Amino acid sequence: MMPPSGARTISSQPFETDFELLRSVVETLKFEAREIERFSRQVPTEMARVIRLMVECKGSVIVSGIGKAGWIGQKISATLASTGTRSHFLHAAEAVHGDFGRVDPEDIVLILSNSGETEEILRLLPTLRERGACLVGLTSREDSQLARSCDTTICYGRVEEACQMGLAPSSSTTLMLAIGDALALTVSRLKEFSRADFARFHPGGSLGRQLQNVDEVMRPLTHCRTTGAQVLVRQAISDQAKQGRRTGAVLVLDSQQRLVGIFTDSDLVRLLEKKEEYLLDEPIEKVMTRKPVTVSSGVRVDEAVQLLSSRCISELPVVDDSGVALGLIDITDVIA
Repeated sequence: MMPPSGARTISSQPFETDFELLRSVVETLKFEAREIERFSRQVPTEMARVIRLMVECKGSVIVSGIGKAGWIGQKISATLASTGTRSHFLHAAEAVHGDFGRVDPEDIVLILSNSGETEEILRLLPTLRERGACLVGLTSREDSQLARSCDTTICYGRVEEACQMGLAPSSSTTLMLAIGDALALTVSRLKEFSRADFARFHPGGSLGRQLQNVDEVMRPLTHCRTTGAQVLVRQAISDQAKQGRRTGAVLVLDSQQRLVGIFTDSDLVRLLEKKEEYLLDEPIEKVMTRKPVTVSSGVRVDEAVQLLSSRCISELPVVDDSGVALGLIDITDVIA
């Protein structure tokens, strides 16, 4: 029996070595990458129109699909929402059971279907049209019912699936996802969506932590070891019990709470290595680091981490515009 049109002919023998397994992986990746590369060389002008529609949209960008295209649609909607464009997903099957109420005349509905002939998708179109929303199709066929029914359509052409039978959605869904990312990120750029905006939308997880400012994650001054410049080193070290995790530095402050120096655990170790223990009974100003590296209030955590890394330090005081100490960033806090 001849393989179906577009199918890939493969051996029926099982993979015997890791090399053969990895070769199959590479082949799949190359198949999908070729489809994205092909589309990137002939991006239709409709992409520009859709982008401008999304930028000017007064309502939401609703994304709809079913099956594998539906899962891709959910991700596209999530990317739009996280990059400054109000969006939610409309399941094609649930829509006919009441979810059409989510659609407003000021909305744009982005509808995903590789064939453009999916039954559940086509059932949506008359009601969506009645709701008055702008309809945008994303499909492989410009002659499909979906394409003919939408206000504008992004047609990406015939796609060769990476599946060895040429059947399972793979290259087509990868391409849909890439196109969705291109739409969302270009719209975000036109809206001048900033890192600060991104931080407000991503307050949780490691990404949100990186985008916080140092004031939100620093150890406040009340939790830091502090001392005056004339205090003896031994006393500054021994009299600094503070609540919470111990910091590896003593901040040296003047009478106005301005930072004038820092003395770290590493500095103490160096004194002992050099057999200069006698300095423990000298004022801390004699051994402290003057004009230490600091970070200003309001700076993002990721910038502070970069400063810690580039200067090879473990403690970073936070100061205001007048040099008044506000707290301390400890590398164990931000790396963890």
